[in-house]
Amino acid sequence: MANHKSTKKRIVLSKKQNLRNSKYRSAYKTAIKRVFQSESKDTALSEFREAVSVIDKLAGKGIIHQNRAARKKSQLAGYVNGLE
Repeated sequence: MANHKSTKKRIVLSKKQNLRNSKYRSAYKTAIKRVFQSESKDTALSEFREAVSVIDKLAGKGIIHQNRAARKKSQLAGYVNGLE
């Protein structure tokens, strides 16, 4: 177990950050699933806009990498463009 005061503080902060980051990741996954589950192009387009917003926020906060964000947005755009 931790002996130093700073180490104990880091443990507490890490738990807090982990909880917050897991909420963000859950929202990220849900947004992506909603795009892929939408059947009409109109609903897919609106869900796509929301998903891109979530992805950009996470990339800006450093929760996901910028390249991963770009890759996911590209995949989602390809899916939405392929719908009729």
